[in-house]
Amino acid sequence: MQDFINPYRDKENIYALSKAINKLLCKLKQDLYVMEVCGGHTHTLMKYALKNLLDSTKIHFIHGPGCPVCIMPKSRITQAYTLAMNKDVILLTLGDMIKVPGEFGSLSLARAKGADVRFVYSPIDCLKIAKENPYKKVVYFAIGFETTTPMSAALLQRAINMNIKNLFLHINHVLVPPPVRAILDDKRAKVNALIAPSHVSVISGSQIYIPIAQDYKIPIVISGFEPVDMLESILKIIKQKLDNKYIVETQYSRVVNLKGNIKAQELIDKYFEIAPSFTWRGLGEIKNSSLQIREEYKEFNAQYHFDIEEIDSKESKYCLCGEILKGLAQPQDCKVFGKLCTPLKPMGSCMVSSEGACAAYYKYGMLNDIIN
Repeated sequence: MQDFINPYRDKENIYALSKAINKLLCKLKQDLYVMEVCGGHTHTLMKYALKNLLDSTKIHFIHGPGCPVCIMPKSRITQAYTLAMNKDVILLTLGDMIKVPGEFGSLSLARAKGADVRFVYSPIDCLKIAKENPYKKVVYFAIGFETTTPMSAALLQRAINMNIKNLFLHINHVLVPPPVRAILDDKRAKVNALIAPSHVSVISGSQIYIPIAQDYKIPIVISGFEPVDMLESILKIIKQKLDNKYIVETQYSRVVNLKGNIKAQELIDKYFEIAPSFTWRGLGEIKNSSLQIREEYKEFNAQYHFDIEEIDSKESKYCLCGEILKGLAQPQDCKVFGKLCTPLKPMGSCMVSSEGACAAYYKYGMLNDIIN
């Protein structure tokens, strides 16, 4: 494994690429505002101090909405909290979601109050828990972009095949293109290039970004998450800019192709359909930006079974997570960053999630300052 990873973290390659990037940056007629859509890329930028190697007067990084925990609205977390407080419910979700605060507190607080809240490493683990607890209603609070959606679809398929009747899914699966378009449509946004997430693209294929590149006339490069991957992607973006091109390129070609994982897409289409709208933290309501369980499988839909009402939950007025997700602010612009808001006591989801921009700046910011 190390022999495979090390070339993508090689110091000489990193320095050579950064020099090549800085040399070409001087030739650009305008500053480059690159949005790395995924929080994993944000962490790579900070962890390896890549920003410090590049000419900060010519290239600027904007941290996008590609963190599934960060974009989850408070109202949805409050729904999960309310479900968890039912005595006959076991609520299951992925690790980071347990710590995100809702209107009444986090799922971790619900667990402290006696609710049966558990985190699972894989959605398939829900099947075992449902079988072991036949007199409980097991709810899986599903989150994520195109990357994790096939696993939820596979969970639903297996529950049907195994005739498990006490498992329900609260679906919060969202799509990458709609929020990216919403940001690019915002006149305040300065984004003129995109680093697209590779894991999403493994499922969807690079084809989903082609209309965005054409409509907004910006270069898009699908990048891996290692430092060499990101620098190679940035170099490709700059070359596109210099050649006046706006196409989709795949740096992460060792995994991503044009059409993606067809079988996974078919599985998703069988059980899910586009929802009319979804409210994103920081971005507001975006039409056709999420998925929902198809009508023929509604008996497994937690929102249908429990008749969940929409809950209007306001975000903290002190937290800038929404502005950060729009690319209109940096974590250090927030007055409570690193003070009232820390990973141990987060006020917003950008600090909670392991992929959040605030968590990255908190964890690696001091290191970057030392290097500067």
